[in-house]
Amino acid sequence: MVTADFMSRIIGMVVFALIGARLGVDAAGPLGLPEEATWFLFSLVGFLFGLIITPYLTVRPVRIISQSIKEMSIEVLFMALIGTLLGLFIALLMAYPLSLLGQPFNSIAPPAISVLGAYLGATIFSVRAREIWELLSDRMGLKRSRLLAMQSTRQLLLDTSVLIDGRIVEISNTGFLGGTMLIPRFVLSELHQVADSSDTLRRNRGRRGLTKLNELQRSSVTPVKIIEEDVEEVTEVDDKLVMLAQRLDACLVTNDYNLNKVAHAQGVMVLNVNALANAVKPDLIPGETFPIHIIQEGRDADQGVGYLEDGTMVVVEKGKSFMDRTIRVTVTKSITRDAGRMIFAVPEIDTRRS
Repeated sequence: MVTADFMSRIIGMVVFALIGARLGVDAAGPLGLPEEATWFLFSLVGFLFGLIITPYLTVRPVRIISQSIKEMSIEVLFMALIGTLLGLFIALLMAYPLSLLGQPFNSIAPPAISVLGAYLGATIFSVRAREIWELLSDRMGLKRSRLLAMQSTRQLLLDTSVLIDGRIVEISNTGFLGGTMLIPRFVLSELHQVADSSDTLRRNRGRRGLTKLNELQRSSVTPVKIIEEDVEEVTEVDDKLVMLAQRLDACLVTNDYNLNKVAHAQGVMVLNVNALANAVKPDLIPGETFPIHIIQEGRDADQGVGYLEDGTMVVVEKGKSFMDRTIRVTVTKSITRDAGRMIFAVPEIDTRRS
């Protein structure tokens, strides 16, 4: 597969070799060297220069700019464009007075003030994008900006497990999350490593995480931002996340049980997706009955285990004899832990006998 880097190197080698040959011909006389040897030497230097440097002059800057634009929310991008246009307009108004200055300022000042105006306009408007949207919502009643005004200023740091899990997409689309979701670059790197794993299960999980990340960037009501901040003195991703959350004063969003405990112990606020899922599940009280399909044996003798549609484990006492069958059971108790909820039940036929 031919990559953009490879093509740029090929083109760069040809272009810089020709430029080097031309310079060699021009330099042969002043240097007092044979023309053939000089242009060959200069073209060889140009060839090597083009091979090494061309991607850093062409493809890489374009890729960095493209990635930065993709990572911007639509509101920040729109405000940056408005700021650029406004900065250029102000520079245009100043161009004529500046052109009346003496040499060499009359030729340097107008383009310089245009570049400066565009930069300042884009920077100021992108940094203050939220406040500008809120102002527009007050003056013009824009629905989207009213939604942004509802978002709080807190930062939500996402880990790899919550992206692979995928429920964060649906949660963010409900509008209940307030703030800005931050995804560190080292989390993306770990996600790519999982997606490139030789193990089929890990590879599928990683690819699912990348798919969910794309969905999050396209459709999330809550702003999503990929950040470059790193904790270089730490190697473990979980430790990086905890230290980065402390540094940014951000909440950590995860469904990793161990990371949850470590972060809590270090004073970091954690939003656990599993805890949220448990909180919104309808509670079953002792005495209620419902059907369950027994699919496996339990840990204790004569127990059977089944699962509700939301993944809740149901342990059925005396349920082993009903393996691979669907029966009605009666709830005896329900236990909720950080890792999830567990329901204990008995076959309904046993409650009728008693």
